Amino acid sequence: MIHTGNIVDIHQCQIYFGQLIVVDQRIESILYLGDEQKTEPYFLPGLVDAHVHIESSMLTPSQFARLAVVHGTVGTVSDPHEIANVLGLEGVKYMIEDGKRVPFTFCFGAPSCVPATTFETAGAEISIDDIDYLLGLDEIGYLAEMMNYPGVLYDDPIVLKKIALAKAHQKPIDGHAPGLRGDQVRKYIGTGISTDHECSTYDEALEKLSLGMKILIREGSAAKNFDALIPLALEHYENMMFCSDDKHPDNLVEGHINLLFKRAVAFGIPFFSALKMATINPIHHYKMDIGLLNVDDFADYVMVDNLSDFNILATYIKGKKVAENGRSLIPNLSSPIVNNFACEPIIAAQIQVPTQPDKPQMRVIEVIDGQLVTIQKIVTSTIQNGLVVTNIAEDILKIVVVNRYKNSPPAVAFIHHFGLKVGAIASSVSHDSHNIVAIGVDDASICEAINMIIKERGGIAAIGQGSSHILPLPIAGLISDLDGYQVAEAYTAIDQFSKQVLGSTLTSPFMSLSFMALLVIPALKLSDLGLFDGDKFEFVDVFC
Repeated sequence: MIHTGNIVDIHQCQIYFGQLIVVDQRIESILYLGDEQKTEPYFLPGLVDAHVHIESSMLTPSQFARLAVVHGTVGTVSDPHEIANVLGLEGVKYMIEDGKRVPFTFCFGAPSCVPATTFETAGAEISIDDIDYLLGLDEIGYLAEMMNYPGVLYDDPIVLKKIALAKAHQKPIDGHAPGLRGDQVRKYIGTGISTDHECSTYDEALEKLSLGMKILIREGSAAKNFDALIPLALEHYENMMFCSDDKHPDNLVEGHINLLFKRAVAFGIPFFSALKMATINPIHHYKMDIGLLNVDDFADYVMVDNLSDFNILATYIKGKKVAENGRSLIPNLSSPIVNNFACEPIIAAQIQVPTQPDKPQMRVIEVIDGQLVTIQKIVTSTIQNGLVVTNIAEDILKIVVVNRYKNSPPAVAFIHHFGLKVGAIASSVSHDSHNIVAIGVDDASICEAINMIIKERGGIAAIGQGSSHILPLPIAGLISDLDGYQVAEAYTAIDQFSKQVLGSTLTSPFMSLSFMALLVIPALKLSDLGLFDGDKFEFVDVFC
């Protein structure tokens, strides 16, 4: 196969007219035909997402790849700890095997924190022996994000053993240290943890960069840190990458790392600096077997119309065309069903909250649109018939978490800034243990949304104004077994229903909902065991 066009040489930071000659999956030669760029297409290395949880797209790896290649993505650094929290080692193996079915490079990580904390109920555990086994696999490229930063700071022997195993296997260690500064972040980095994707401010990211850490600019469906961090790339691009972390299917249909690359160039980041962040930096850091338009490299590259609009004309992986003009050429493959779901329907009486006359105020989770962090808000309880109830006028709603692995009393608290005016929404995508989480304005609606998910053994649901919707997620309660484009269409419909009919004011209500039980992100979250202060790392009472 021979391509003639403008060759983007990322190593020499130059563009010239030439020919790519591909034989047997690799680039056999690159012929220089002159310095002058012509009207033909441009060829440049394929793009890489430096940190993503495939499960958050609600797609299998094979379906994720099918959508991503349309946008010029040829590989991902993928942490499978979502499915690991549900199914353990077998869940990680499931992702690896499914990913092998398609032409795409998945660099999977060995989940370091399953369960993420002892303050919630997960469906499985990844032991030290499991991590040692996984790190020995070729498909596992790194120790996935070390969310247990208190364990690092206070020398937890199990945490330190996991880090030591990664070093022994000579594989990098991903970090997760939101807001960690000063002596604490120095110690965290000093253990050998090399990246962080949780920075939300310029100063935090700059400090970590100055200490030798690589910073991933995250722009996902919920957490959006691009605007705050991109100025750092003017000087520090060699130690920065792009990632999505969590990306819902509708957003993946719209675009992927290509959008971040374009935004970076539009901001003023030099073209080759931005391109390195999207390609060579993650490929080298994680030792990914992805070509970079060198002779003898795998033929992994994209063809674009020009370097301003950056419209993807075609994507090639190992010399095979996998996308062309907005159409994926990866076949629509079905995947087997695996799951771990064992709870029974609930009733309204189980989520009622009796008043506490001696404690008229309560702690409320305040959501920040576009962020994973929350704020602890103190409000006066609204009381009816001896029960604490929602206050729609003040946007104080009820949040419920139900253990999906066994029958247990639901955990109940209150939340601000979700914006629902009627009904409820619920999801079994609930980081990190993936119990069922629901938010609503009345107990009957909350129970109905939760019970719809229990009936399907996983999904996202919305109910209100006499209408109900559910997107079933039968694979681990996280992933659909449908075609990726169908999933995106169904997700768009339920997302719009939650905004236009139920009234949510958030950009991505279901993505934000999925993080309201994520205890390792401050400040206040709700697990199946109770309300949790992520700053103090301890349970707290709803009432105060």
